[in-house]
Amino acid sequence: MSYTAQDVASLRKLTGAGMMDCKNALTESDGDIELAKEWLRKKGLAGAAKRAGRAADQGTVDVLLDGNVAALVEVNCETDFVAKGDMFTGFVADLAALVAKSGTENLETQPFKNSTVAEEITTLGATVGENVSLGRTARFETTSVVDAYKHLQAGRGFIGVLVELSDVADSEIAREVAHDIALHIASAAPRYVRREDVPADEVAKEKAVLEDITRAEGKPEAAMEKIITGRLDGFFKSICLLEQPFVKDNKQSISDVLATLGAQASVSKFTRIKIGED
Repeated sequence: MSYTAQDVASLRKLTGAGMMDCKNALTESDGDIELAKEWLRKKGLAGAAKRAGRAADQGTVDVLLDGNVAALVEVNCETDFVAKGDMFTGFVADLAALVAKSGTENLETQPFKNSTVAEEITTLGATVGENVSLGRTARFETTSVVDAYKHLQAGRGFIGVLVELSDVADSEIAREVAHDIALHIASAAPRYVRREDVPADEVAKEKAVLEDITRAEGKPEAAMEKIITGRLDGFFKSICLLEQPFVKDNKQSISDVLATLGAQASVSKFTRIKIGED
């Protein structure tokens, strides 16, 4: 049995599925509307288009640490009620395990559970009745030391952090330091590892703002450069991990904490994902 454009429109109205999904359903069902509805339901596509326009600004993050591999996954949904449910958090945990094993490249097309990551996310959305989408992901693998940390809030992973140390021998102490730094990153939200990583245009913009503020305060012209330089140092201290005061002991910087592992010890990279933040 063939189908018409009107059949596609009718199926979309009945199910809320996307146009291409409705065409596929009618093709697979030989134009039978009822069979097409059942096909869409089984695929978890019924209602997907209606949900797609709703904001998915809640969700869950999960991390997995396995030796020298660390993975971080975010999956978004519409409400924290769904985000903290066992079904949702279990799904994200399973997805973190997949990322740890197989990486993030072409993640949505990777085999997962009974189909692919993308299809299972669509099915999850249909099950919970919300717009569900894959958020940010990260995976670190190193010959040095790596750590993963998840901060819980209201029963779900709210902030996830991965951190990788460099020029450090793997040891229990090094792993403890890496974990402390991951905890710090979750709390202090640095944006860069060191001041050299901050883009020049961002530095120039901040310097211009600080100059305007300093002039408005009526500071002496002879002291302007010194004052602005001092304030710019404060700017770097607020956003650069190595210069931030350690959250567990603000008399130490993160550089001081790393120095306990050796003069060359540093952080090669980190990532921080917080639900609701870009």
